[in-house]
Amino acid sequence: MTEWVNWSGLASARPQRVAQPVDTAAVVAEVHRARTEGATVKMVGTGHSFTAISAPEHTMLLPQSLSGILAVDRDAMTVTALAGTQLKVLNATLEGLGLSLHNMGDIAEQTLAGAISTGTHGTGGVAASLAAQVVGLELVTGTGEVLRASAEENPDVLEHARIGLGALGVLTAITFRVEPLFLLEATERPMRWDEALGSFDQMVAESHHVDMYWFPHSDRMLTKRNDRLADDLGAARPLSRTRAWVDDELLSNKAFGLLTAAANRAPRIIPRMNRMNARMLGARTYSDVAHRVFTTERNVVFKEMEYAVPREAGLSALREARAALDASDLAISFPVEIRVAPADDVPLSTASGRESFYLAFHTHRRADHTAYFSLMEQVMRAHGGRPHWGKVHTRQADGLAALYPRFDDFLAMRDRLDPDRVFSNGYLRRVLGS
Repeated sequence: MTEWVNWSGLASARPQRVAQPVDTAAVVAEVHRARTEGATVKMVGTGHSFTAISAPEHTMLLPQSLSGILAVDRDAMTVTALAGTQLKVLNATLEGLGLSLHNMGDIAEQTLAGAISTGTHGTGGVAASLAAQVVGLELVTGTGEVLRASAEENPDVLEHARIGLGALGVLTAITFRVEPLFLLEATERPMRWDEALGSFDQMVAESHHVDMYWFPHSDRMLTKRNDRLADDLGAARPLSRTRAWVDDELLSNKAFGLLTAAANRAPRIIPRMNRMNARMLGARTYSDVAHRVFTTERNVVFKEMEYAVPREAGLSALREARAALDASDLAISFPVEIRVAPADDVPLSTASGRESFYLAFHTHRRADHTAYFSLMEQVMRAHGGRPHWGKVHTRQADGLAALYPRFDDFLAMRDRLDPDRVFSNGYLRRVLGS
């Protein structure tokens, strides 16, 4: 029997049937089959969600054959791609077309369907999440109907299915709003804790995209400011191949992976190790086409929890998280990532209806994350935090309903599109109810 395991190793499943549909008609056939048998079906992505959101209980659909660009509309400035396309493939293809997404997260391994369905987001900009850049989609519902949704056709379906958690249907095609290819200049600078927090609001006001990393047990932050440059693509000044390899491959992946793995066996060294790593951080500035600045390769496998609190509560939540960690006997080797997002109008977006401040907590894949994540989750919940759908959390439907004003509208859409719960699994039963 085939076993499905996600990237972090936190979730696994043993589906009874595996299929690799080559087109929408094949997806429809699998949905009809599952519905007739009273079974369930899930399209998996690349497994980069840390939860079991895509874990298949009966039939597992593989996305590899549903990949590629379907249409480019330069008048409307949209691009339509098959939903199984990986984000890194879309980015490279768009670059060749002289186009780009407005914003994205910091990895590009996910399928487009998985990335939008879980609320994958970047920081800053006029739209932070990938879902907020979606203007159309096609999905197969739980009754086997093929629905196309846009501002003109089934707009209510588009509204909810942009972050649909895989509960509304199998996405087969997605249309994104795009813009001309642009350059980003990245300015990375280490700062002390007080300086970083004291200047954070100013950095966010002055730069297009701001990201910070705090190293637990230290007084050090790494700040990253990404700013759009003029339209001259020839002005790009990327890192040299040697500098990029040393910084991003040797130090950030290989050396960091070895150090954190060793620290699992001797956690008492972690505070000293973090302070040493933080002191080694240097400033650097470089520029390149947007997706090469937004995204990086992450080869060290980790576990992650992320919460979005209201923007105005963010710095207080960060200070409280540090105080709680400092007062505990926990030793955490991975940095805490801090990002912000403008409000959007996607019903189940973590930024729905409010500007948001994101705090992401990580541990090595072999470290026990439970006590750390539980402690941080208490702080996040006290500030009305919304958990990232694709990252570790313990929230259930009743508590989540209070965080999203349109939660009941989403459940009603689920009843309409998947009345027999063909797309259900344990995770969805927990966060949405049965």
